[in-house]
Amino acid sequence: MAVKIRLKRMGAKKRPFYRLVAADSRSPRDGKFIETLGTYNPLDGQVDIKEEETLKWLRTGAIPTDTARNLLSRVGIMEKFHVEKNSKKESK
Repeated sequence: MAVKIRLKRMGAKKRPFYRLVAADSRSPRDGKFIETLGTYNPLDGQVDIKEEETLKWLRTGAIPTDTARNLLSRVGIMEKFHVEKNSKKESK
């Protein structure tokens, strides 16, 4: 099962609101998901992400979509993940 970190659209028409979720890559965009990792409100630009849960999914091999990757980079989670990943390689 390939897991992706992606956005699930919520909210009303012309008032989008997104949840950042870990989902099976074969499930539909707004369908079944495994875990909610955070929220994103593009109208306010507000991003709220659970850092530890997101890092756990990245460590286990979940692949973020392009938009999700941009949000994670904006918050600084991708940088922490890459530093952690590279420090493990150097210590071996």
